Amino acid sequence: MYKLWPAQAMSMLTPEEGVEMFNRRRLDERGQAMVELALALPLLLTVLIGAVEFGVAFNNDLTLTFATDAAGQLLSISRGQTTDPCQTASQAVYSAAPYLNQSNLNFTIVMGGHSFSTPSCSGGQDYLVQSQSAQVTVSYPCNLQLFGFNPAPHCALTAQTTVLIQ
Repeated sequence: MYKLWPAQAMSMLTPEEGVEMFNRRRLDERGQAMVELALALPLLLTVLIGAVEFGVAFNNDLTLTFATDAAGQLLSISRGQTTDPCQTASQAVYSAAPYLNQSNLNFTIVMGGHSFSTPSCSGGQDYLVQSQSAQVTVSYPCNLQLFGFNPAPHCALTAQTTVLIQ
């Protein structure tokens, strides 16, 4: 008997035998896709949820930066118009960042060499001197918790702007 190469042996099969051989091979691979999905799905979901969490933190950072800039701009033009410049600046932050938790916002406002770390500094209008700078710093805790694990438990977003008093 002659020894046939696999290609020659395949060409000698009847169509029914070829279909039966193909189906037999397919039966041996049943469930392979499900196993691959079960192995890859947790990793893919972790990456997806991590990207969403990072996106939320990045959005909070952009919002905080925008709100701090708005507070600085308002503070720079409020000389002579307010008796509590810190309250004016903090209200600007609250208005510009409505989705951030207001109780978690920490303010530091430096005017004329004096630092105020509360949202209110009654009598602080004396420190708003024309052509001097004022600095507004706002920090906000970020939460990067993923499946109960927080890779940066003491993470804080901070935005700072310095303006010239008009």
